[in-house]
Amino acid sequence: MSVAMSNCGELGWVSDRKGYRYTTMDPLTNAPWPALPPCMQQLATEAAALCGFAGFMPDACLINRYAPGTRMSLHQDKNEQDFSAPIVSVSLGVDAVFQLGGLQRSDKPLRMGLQHGDVVVWGGEDRLRFHGVLPIKPQQHPLTGADRINLTFRKAG
Repeated sequence: MSVAMSNCGELGWVSDRKGYRYTTMDPLTNAPWPALPPCMQQLATEAAALCGFAGFMPDACLINRYAPGTRMSLHQDKNEQDFSAPIVSVSLGVDAVFQLGGLQRSDKPLRMGLQHGDVVVWGGEDRLRFHGVLPIKPQQHPLTGADRINLTFRKAG
């Protein structure tokens, strides 16, 4: 993983020598993660409902910043306790190419371009599909400069 990462909400996803997991405290500050702003929670809840996942209430928002050349390898989101809740992903800033693969890492992924403001929701039988982002190409966006910001909402606890 080559992106810069932070979180907001009750739980934050961390990666360190102990592995990958959700925690209630930011390991850099030893303070709780910032609250998930109500407007962001509403966006995620409404997007999920439009895709057939009524009642989705995220308790975690992963905030990833992609600089030019950074990427996210194909992976599955498997650290959540309940896989019945969807993943809601919001793209901000420069364009990216999102990959949505199959249930096996070797399955050929579908590639789709994402632009500022795009929202992707997946869940149900597709919840554990491998997914990732190809390296970000150098470009500029009027709000984020050369960066892409991705907000990923999850029900982790």
